[in-house]
Amino acid sequence: MTGVTEAQIMDALRGVVDTDHGKNVVDLGIVSGLVIKGGNIGFVLEVPAKEGAAKEPLRRAAEQAVARLPGVTSATVVLTAESQGKSGAAKAAPHAHNHAHDHGHSHAAPAASGGQAGKAPEVGARPAIPGIRSIIAVASGKGGVGKSTTAVNLALALAQSGKKVGLLDADIYGPSLPRMMGITGKPHSPDGKRLHPLQGWGIPCMSMGFLVPEDTPMIWRGPMVMSALEQMLRDVEWGELDVLVVDMPPGTGDAQLTMAQRVPLAGAVIVSTPQDIALLDARKGLNMFRRVDVPVLGIIENMSYFCCPNCGHRSDIFAHGGARKTAEELGCDFLGELPLKIEIRETSDGGAPIVASRPDSDEAKAYRAIAAKVAEKIDRDAAASRMPKITIQ
Repeated sequence: MTGVTEAQIMDALRGVVDTDHGKNVVDLGIVSGLVIKGGNIGFVLEVPAKEGAAKEPLRRAAEQAVARLPGVTSATVVLTAESQGKSGAAKAAPHAHNHAHDHGHSHAAPAASGGQAGKAPEVGARPAIPGIRSIIAVASGKGGVGKSTTAVNLALALAQSGKKVGLLDADIYGPSLPRMMGITGKPHSPDGKRLHPLQGWGIPCMSMGFLVPEDTPMIWRGPMVMSALEQMLRDVEWGELDVLVVDMPPGTGDAQLTMAQRVPLAGAVIVSTPQDIALLDARKGLNMFRRVDVPVLGIIENMSYFCCPNCGHRSDIFAHGGARKTAEELGCDFLGELPLKIEIRETSDGGAPIVASRPDSDEAKAYRAIAAKVAEKIDRDAAASRMPKITIQ
């Protein structure tokens, strides 16, 4: 049987009318990012920011219209809200995407705003995620500093300490979690609304890399990324977790800022290498979290030194001690240093992170020592938040 076509989908959507504007969603030009993957259909409805919350019925109607087509097994519509331009019309994204949304219904997620220069951006609502006690972000000011490797091994180290841990790969453009955790396959959704995460080394994991081929480029605009991130957080059956570790995208753009503003983060861990250029960017990342009232749990110095695999000689290739000094200058904790060693790279590339596959190694012990400091901080803060507040008037 021939699969559903783009023309059939557009014809179905012409029957979905936005009563506020008196036109169907196709003529309004708000349909974008159409993906056809077998019987799984996904696309985006882009609406003005001020109308975002009110457009959930329109999103649902569009989803149902496509789901009724012969040959469609699932339909997922992401609702994104964009700021209006001078014309008052929402900008439409080009149909330049080749990937599916197999996850459930969406949330209107307005793009983050950096605010005026020198002024902290406004922090929106940070609704809690049921069943998750604490969420920590592992972040960096730039890519290439080993943030994802650190996030994966930190999560495994926390799990080895007895905590129930989940791991979210929030790097939409460069997901690395499937390879690092040695996970293949796709998450399933029994009810078509909520996804069940995949398991790796005993940890529930979610990543955009589970939903699209590894070599598929993610040509997505900011609001689409925001909706995808919120779905991977809030439309996933995480179960009861002590800690959800979020591997953040590198940098300080819309994705990072919106995660910091909209997710109830217990704190952020900043990863940097020792050299000055990397530390400049690490400062930016740290200050971003502080400006949106997210506690910074501390800084990790990754690739702190190199150990020759043949003779064991130590070389400070990227200098040494820069992250500790930066932590002192910025008034935050230094969590520890990790070496640049072939074994860490080999185990990560092979889907067997060193904390899990070589738990007795010095490197695994270093990760566990850092995890112990992080656990102590979030446990202390969680206990403090449960203390009764007494006000004397």
